[in-house]
Amino acid sequence: MADIPDKAGQGTLSVLRDTIDGITVLTVRGEIDFQTVTALQDVLPPADEASGPRMVIDLGEVTFIDSSGINALINAQQALPEQGWLRLARPRPAVRRTLELVGLDSAIPFYPTFEDALT
Repeated sequence: MADIPDKAGQGTLSVLRDTIDGITVLTVRGEIDFQTVTALQDVLPPADEASGPRMVIDLGEVTFIDSSGINALINAQQALPEQGWLRLARPRPAVRRTLELVGLDSAIPFYPTFEDALT
């Protein structure tokens, strides 16, 4: 588990990483923008080295996301092996709307609860 606060920008981002039943779980809190996105990228699998085939990212405490965060999610999806999956749990209405506007909901499924995303 890693708690990585951003120190460079005005916003903060905390990312906790855990594993539940073989599923990588990231719990993200704060704002995901160009100043804080590296905290998220640091715990996501690199494109050439996916750490596990299944991942849930809990966005329930994310208050803002910009194109930097959206790109990080797309890169995470692309980094997973063919048989793997990425699911987003509990996006707040404003964050969900942003993700839907760019069509991310057609590439990565959203789930209303964390439990739904795990099953």
